Amino acid sequence: MRLSLIGQWLRAGLADNAHRSSAFRYAIGLGLCQIGWIGLLFAPGQWIMVGFVILVLAELLVPVWAERVAPSAWHAGHIAERYGLFTIIVLGESILAASLAIQAALQDGQLSAQLAIIIAGGVLIVFAMWWLYFDRPMDDLLTSLRTAFIWGYGHLFVFAAAAAVGAGLAVAVDQATHHAEISATAAGAAVAIPVAVYLLVLWLLHERVRAQSGKEMVLFPATALLILISVITGQAVLITGLLLAGLL
Repeated sequence: MRLSLIGQWLRAGLADNAHRSSAFRYAIGLGLCQIGWIGLLFAPGQWIMVGFVILVLAELLVPVWAERVAPSAWHAGHIAERYGLFTIIVLGESILAASLAIQAALQDGQLSAQLAIIIAGGVLIVFAMWWLYFDRPMDDLLTSLRTAFIWGYGHLFVFAAAAAVGAGLAVAVDQATHHAEISATAAGAAVAIPVAVYLLVLWLLHERVRAQSGKEMVLFPATALLILISVITGQAVLITGLLLAGLL
């Protein structure tokens, strides 16, 4: 796949004089990174993590380096759509993780009031996360190359938080069915913390730019704070779902 991508950038560079420098930089950068990943396979064990971090940073810096000379002709609507689709995939994985945990509990005959509360809260959380992300078009936010980089790389935290929510819901189910020897507070934190991160990142990338009043400016951060506080109640999953629903 990487070789095909390098080939496409070389092809683009040969066909487009205006963006040739940028395309060739992409090809060179991707090629060097690929050589680095292959070399990492033969690195001594103590250098694996260091090499991994260096190569990840290199991968992130290749587009920045390539776009500096002759920015490529990217389409804001297409970029926003790609990131949106990947967000749907990650949220879908979160639903799957929670569903499998719930299914296992039901098969063991462990349905309880607490489990029902977690199921209800989990459904509210995931669908509210989806709605809050897609509430308004995003392509109008990508007004410059700098903004696009911040928006694109900021999505790493969106994806990580969305994935962590699914894992957190599975932990909450395990705690409610006595398969995890942790407190309700810890299980609630496993859900509340990634949801709060998700809200704060959405606020930074989307809502902060669009806020037209002081109330709109603080709504997402204030809700994230309330979600974190809900951990002490022992019913963080349901309260988090209700708070997110209140933002819709």
